[in-house]
Amino acid sequence: MAIRYEIRAALRSDHAALLELARFLDSVNLPDDPAAVREVVDASEAAFTEAVGDTRKRQYVLILRDLEEDRAVGTSMILGQLGRRDAPYIYFDVLAEEKYSNTLDKHFVHQVLSIGYSYAGPTEIGGLVMHPDYRRSPEKLGMLISYVRFLFIAMNRSAFRDQVLAELLPPLEPDGTSHLWEAIGRRFTGMTYREADRLSKRNKEFVKGLFPDGDIYASLLAPEAQAVIGKVGAQTRGVEKLLRRIGFRYVNRVDPFDGGPHFMAPTDEIDLVARSVALRAEVGAVEKTSGRVLVACDYDEAPWFRALAARASVGDESVTIDAETAAHLGVGAGDALWTLPLD
Repeated sequence: MAIRYEIRAALRSDHAALLELARFLDSVNLPDDPAAVREVVDASEAAFTEAVGDTRKRQYVLILRDLEEDRAVGTSMILGQLGRRDAPYIYFDVLAEEKYSNTLDKHFVHQVLSIGYSYAGPTEIGGLVMHPDYRRSPEKLGMLISYVRFLFIAMNRSAFRDQVLAELLPPLEPDGTSHLWEAIGRRFTGMTYREADRLSKRNKEFVKGLFPDGDIYASLLAPEAQAVIGKVGAQTRGVEKLLRRIGFRYVNRVDPFDGGPHFMAPTDEIDLVARSVALRAEVGAVEKTSGRVLVACDYDEAPWFRALAARASVGDESVTIDAETAAHLGVGAGDALWTLPLD
């Protein structure tokens, strides 16, 4: 049976395929815009080829391909470091401030948003995009394109920071309106949420230049804005469950644009990173009852990185894969093969 799905590095040659995927979704990370998608694939190829020498500035894009249909059906991204001198990591810390009046015998706990800037932040995972037709596939493709980021981090551990951040989308209106942005961001920038979010991918100076420097009392905002601070939207609740299961926790920090919660974890304590190991490849018969394993290799030339989900027999020092998987990955007996058990 031919291998149908593979994950590999996104390269400049994938521009048309990713643009086709973007037309279905038009997300901030993968907008329906040829120039913007060109920037995405240019940055990815520069990261994988190490044309960007500073690992903190690398933006890796992984692409999930349906080989039978010859199309891109999903992507995910890893940013080497969120927050640098030219592009700080900007956030709101969500604090609680207690007030009490003895005269009135009244006690209040106010939610306070305190803006912060970091120039040496964590590695960030994001850009998780799946074609609608493939989201509930029996192969669990969404899980694969999400998990592969942690396998890649383990394979290239020195290129990444000691903390990993994931930012989740909060509840948004059907038309994409963010109530927190309307209450704060729009008032201080005069921009729509969509305009500001897209601009911030390239330049964050306007946030530091225009946002208020002091704390903001959430109690002064409209109830609709207060209600979304640190909340996970329906579309990302599944992602939240995954993140919590593998070691991430909400850190009382949110995106200053939409109030989406920030989840963080120490890199080496993330379950999927810890379980990703390099083993000696063996090629032979694999029982149908063997568990599924994400197996991956990196290369000295394009496509630079490739991963597959395959039945494999995992031992303490070796992993047995069938001949078809070995041929697709270009590995032979004795070669190093990175593995992440899925079952």
